[in-house]
Amino acid sequence: MAAFMAEAKTQITDVDPVDFIAEVEPARKREEARELHALFHKITGEAPAMWGPSIIGYGSYRTTYASGREVHWMRTGFSPRKAKHSLYLMGGYCDEIAAKRREELLGKLGKYKTGKSCLYINKLADVDMDVLEQLIAADWEAMHRIYPED
Repeated sequence: MAAFMAEAKTQITDVDPVDFIAEVEPARKREEARELHALFHKITGEAPAMWGPSIIGYGSYRTTYASGREVHWMRTGFSPRKAKHSLYLMGGYCDEIAAKRREELLGKLGKYKTGKSCLYINKLADVDMDVLEQLIAADWEAMHRIYPED
């Protein structure tokens, strides 16, 4: 089967993430989005980019799935959604070492839910921010170990 390049539905846009954050409602989510942006930037050292209309991503990588589908996606990021913040932390799903560390940190995080590669937090006051920083940093390191080149 030949490899093919299928464009992901969610692409990088020209929207400035800082302008996007300035429009987030309600005000508490906006302030928390600013706090998350500062945290992700501190950990990654990357300038953010908007992926689609509502995801703020840091760094990127390319990979090819077993099906042959090639994808370009952010290494990490978040979306300040109205109900919950969605944090995109893929490293813990791609690597056994990262998965073990992720489970250890989640046990100390506080109130959250998880999805396939997302961590959902209602409000930042529900979690230990030091643990969240460690979680994002461990994930960032894992993504660079698994996908060393952009």
